[in-house]
Amino acid sequence: MIRKIIVGITLLLISNSYAQNGSNSPYSFFGLGELRFRGTVENQSMGGISVFADSIAFNFRNPAAFGNLRLTTYTVAASYTNLSLKNETTTESTGNGAFEYLALAFPLSPKLGIGFGVIPYSSVGYQLESLDETQDPNVLDRFSGDGGLNRAFLSVGYAITKNFSIGATANYDFGRIDNDTRRIIEGVQLATREVNESSLSGIDVNLALNYKGRLTKDLMLHSSVIYAPEATITSENERRLETISTITGVDVVAQSINVDLDALNLRETDLIIPSTTTFGLGVGKLNKWFVGGEYEIKKIGNFENSFLSISNLAYEDGSRFSLGGFYVPRYNSFSSYWSRVTYRLGLRYEETGIRLNNTPVNDFGISFGLGLPVGGSKLNIGFEGGRRGTTTAGRVEETYFSVKVSLSLLGKWFRKVQYN
Repeated sequence: MIRKIIVGITLLLISNSYAQNGSNSPYSFFGLGELRFRGTVENQSMGGISVFADSIAFNFRNPAAFGNLRLTTYTVAASYTNLSLKNETTTESTGNGAFEYLALAFPLSPKLGIGFGVIPYSSVGYQLESLDETQDPNVLDRFSGDGGLNRAFLSVGYAITKNFSIGATANYDFGRIDNDTRRIIEGVQLATREVNESSLSGIDVNLALNYKGRLTKDLMLHSSVIYAPEATITSENERRLETISTITGVDVVAQSINVDLDALNLRETDLIIPSTTTFGLGVGKLNKWFVGGEYEIKKIGNFENSFLSISNLAYEDGSRFSLGGFYVPRYNSFSSYWSRVTYRLGLRYEETGIRLNNTPVNDFGISFGLGLPVGGSKLNIGFEGGRRGTTTAGRVEETYFSVKVSLSLLGKWFRKVQYN
């Protein structure tokens, strides 16, 4: 009965969350939007590392970990982010709640596990203004956008030997991104607006290899290599040029013209999901503690969007370094609840690959979290604070703080009951 209630709440959560932008960042204008896929709340609370393969935990980023799965795991998560935006003259704050993921995984045999679900890969949600007071009359440009790219995924992991496991994930990518640019001239009744709409779809995969072996009687070594080849997203595009009236505070379209994108060879364009290679290494004691690090190389320098040309923007290869781990005081304690709690901590530094006005956009974050036992399941709460960008070169600096919550139901749902 509890599971049915949770499933119902989950469906309601998803229906509401997909209507949200999932981002308020001006940097979501670039590329495919602000990248949100960083794994489960457990992974994100440890700086985003995915090298640790648990027998009862979901691991989106590392499909080889499914080969170690022993229990059925149903998980759902949501988040809230507070964002402070600052340039050389102004500071503003905003907040946004979003759906994080919904997934189900289960073992098919002691060596084979499978998982599937839905996750947001990227989100677009920005509102920017630029006032040019050097012209007479003054000119105000407004830029806004929303949408994003989502993924339906299927993952399979297999334990080749006691120490080695392999895995693969196939993703179906789908979504829509809308961009609105308008110009308002002081004293002129009508404004002009350009509306660009893109419907996105595509398929991509990622592959993983894990190794887990003993260093000593108590210590275990964990290592992984995860590779996602470059993939192509098809973008079906539309563009309209409009004149609008905003006197009443509501947009009223006076005239609208559909641009002939076929003549411009822009009706259908290709966008690139960059290839990534991730190396992970860690060491830990079973049911006690773990510490590990990851280094990711992202070939975002190949990205190009011919449908939307942006001046003073360039893409270059990016990277991410993450360090994190967890600690459990005493996982089987009967006398102390807090001794059974999993305490997580991590940090990450990311070179996003976006370069504005010849200045790179980098992202640094510190995270921590708790894994709270709830009966035979777990409630995971994660926190992350960080900073992205800089106020130099006319850019925007973001300071963010996120709270993320996931519920993982554990059990042997598909085990056949036998009676003697």
